[in-house]
Amino acid sequence: MRTATALLAACLAIAGCQRNTKKVIAVVPKATSHLFWLSVQAGAMAAGEEYGVQIEWNGAAAETEYPRQIQILDSFISRRVDGIALAPTERKALVGAVDRAAQAGIPLTVFDSGLDSENYMSFLATNNYEGGQMAGRALARLLNGNGKVGMVMHAPGSGSTMDRERGFEDVVKSEFPGIRIVASQFGQSDRSKAMAATENILTAHPDLDGIFASSEPSSVGASLALKSRNLGGKVQLVAFDSSEGMVDDLKGGVIAAMVVQDPFRMGHDAVKTLVDRLNGQTPPKRIDLSARVITKADLEKVEVQRLLSPNVKK
Repeated sequence: MRTATALLAACLAIAGCQRNTKKVIAVVPKATSHLFWLSVQAGAMAAGEEYGVQIEWNGAAAETEYPRQIQILDSFISRRVDGIALAPTERKALVGAVDRAAQAGIPLTVFDSGLDSENYMSFLATNNYEGGQMAGRALARLLNGNGKVGMVMHAPGSGSTMDRERGFEDVVKSEFPGIRIVASQFGQSDRSKAMAATENILTAHPDLDGIFASSEPSSVGASLALKSRNLGGKVQLVAFDSSEGMVDDLKGGVIAAMVVQDPFRMGHDAVKTLVDRLNGQTPPKRIDLSARVITKADLEKVEVQRLLSPNVKK
């Protein structure tokens, strides 16, 4: 009996050790509330199951809370997790924390948005500059190359959205001389503030022909402002990212086109780069993912439905 009991205890101890040897990868998003980040989380969790690693997901409530993001990142560094995937909320503020991860020997992949450092393993993101160009060309087509447009931007210091805004401005100025960007305001990653910013632009420019909104909260705010003034379909809105409400507005004609990323793949592939490193491989320093312009006519396509309605509950 004693022998059997000792054998059982040994087996349980071995099983416990085996459980404890699973590698831990921390994923730190910009925020946790928007559908985009829920889709990123679903992709990261799917990669965790696929590659047999433990995913720990923790982020601030809002994309403007970069001190909280630094705190979360430092906590993971102190715990000596096996890898970190980080979407930095601010391109300068997060540099010190990323440097601390490098000093601790923890491989770190930056995803979604860049920062002013090269002290990381890989950078994986949508080619946001190209996405901004796509938005500019889509709006130009809707306006037949002529008109006045405004920009509802995201937040100062956010690398991904700044690249989109720069791509939009560059392509409009270089390819469409008949279009003038007459106003731009920040929505501060907040739908109500983005709505107010859009209202300000519309008040100052009642003859506005089009709007580009560079993020989901900016797009939702811009759409709300257009609906409140009964301007849906009259002022052409090109949005970036998606949500259930934005898809409804695309169907209803308030949003004319959306530039959409693949956040599920982003979360999955960010984790994969770290798994590859832990397995002795060297991931690419930079990995670009492509965005896609979607109009109402595209909504019945299977691949578009997958992008717009990812199974985040699974």
